[in-house]
Amino acid sequence: MHGTSLIIDGKPDHVHMLIGERPVHSAAQIVRVVKTNSSRWMRENHSPKFVWLTGYGVFSVSESSIRAVSAYSADQQEHHKKHSFQEEFVAFLKRNHIEYDDRYIWD
Repeated sequence: MHGTSLIIDGKPDHVHMLIGERPVHSAAQIVRVVKTNSSRWMRENHSPKFVWLTGYGVFSVSESSIRAVSAYSADQQEHHKKHSFQEEFVAFLKRNHIEYDDRYIWD
């Protein structure tokens, strides 16, 4: 895979990544590679017990929205003063009429 990282911002309970990737790769393939490589790096350099949650959210973004999504990702600390990541994620799903089951998004 030859994606381009546009912005990556990590918090203790989640990570936002805005990446450009060729459409020949599925979201699941991209997430598998990111989780595998970052888990190895985290275990070797910071925390031998590091693990990712099983679930993840992937959303496509149009070229015209990249600037707004980058600004949003960079401002996570401010966003989470008002709402937790979990509250914000569920509100996003509802706002965009995306069905979900609580049993599978917070494992």
